[in-house]
Amino acid sequence: MTLTADPTGNATPTGNATPTGNATPTVDAPPTGNAPPTGNATLTGNATLSPRDPFGGLRVAVIIPALNEAEALPHVLAAIPSGVAMVIVADNGSTDGTGNVARAHGAIVVREPVRGYGRACLAALAHLEEGAASGIHAAVDVVVFLDGDASDRPDEMVRLVAPIADGSADLVIGSRTLGQREAGSLTPQQVFGNWLACTLIRLIWRVRFTDLGPFRAIRASALRDLAMSDTDYGWTVEMQVKAARAGLRTAEMPAGYRKRIGKSKVSGTIRGVFGAGTKILYVIGREAVFGPRVSAAASAGTGSSGAPDRPRTEKRPGT
Repeated sequence: MTLTADPTGNATPTGNATPTGNATPTVDAPPTGNAPPTGNATLTGNATLSPRDPFGGLRVAVIIPALNEAEALPHVLAAIPSGVAMVIVADNGSTDGTGNVARAHGAIVVREPVRGYGRACLAALAHLEEGAASGIHAAVDVVVFLDGDASDRPDEMVRLVAPIADGSADLVIGSRTLGQREAGSLTPQQVFGNWLACTLIRLIWRVRFTDLGPFRAIRASALRDLAMSDTDYGWTVEMQVKAARAGLRTAEMPAGYRKRIGKSKVSGTIRGVFGAGTKILYVIGREAVFGPRVSAAASAGTGSSGAPDRPRTEKRPGT
């Protein structure tokens, strides 16, 4: 998909790629003069970081899929650390002015009107790839995903990216299970579903995870190689399963978690809970049965760096 600007400032896909779904994603750039969101983060890890270069020289893009999150987004965007290269809000058919709020706070808005969490993420990634290919912006090194409902802690982003910056990981999951979470922020069905999915991943691919949390960072080149395709509830588990299968170096960071602002579209409805649980199990089964086999290097105990190292999950202490 190639993005070209029209006279109104919106970008329209052109070229041979066919967007996922029945509608065409569009892109709205932030208004001129708006500064990128800023905030503070605690620095940990082995990378050489500084307040002026919190991500160790890496260009970091933040992707926030959002559906009717106008009330929560100002809190989310204000807490994103300074130093990120760009923030993209993937507006997934909102009717409450989510896109306008995002633009007003300096974010790029990618509009994907066809509903689906993964579909929104894919639309944002298409903007990243095509923007870099066409010279609109430089390529990024790391992509961070987080939700737009203010449940995640964007101020922990520097710690999340640190294992990638210091070269010890390709994918880092912000684990709500290991971190401090507000009472009631995760429903019992979410806790059980996470446990079940992570247990199956450990049994099938011998990689330990404790959570399928949305707050995560991944090396852009690794993400590209995973060839993500899920358009809805299976996005997070697809990424972790494909990373395990490919022998990527994985890590987990204890991440704080709060009650969301507004009602959940997934855990807040019976349909959402059933749909998410069914899709997560389906993705695990599909990848186990039909997915490509683990590479010879990974089977021999060699990680993506070439050093002896089974795909693993590293636990980093919180601060």
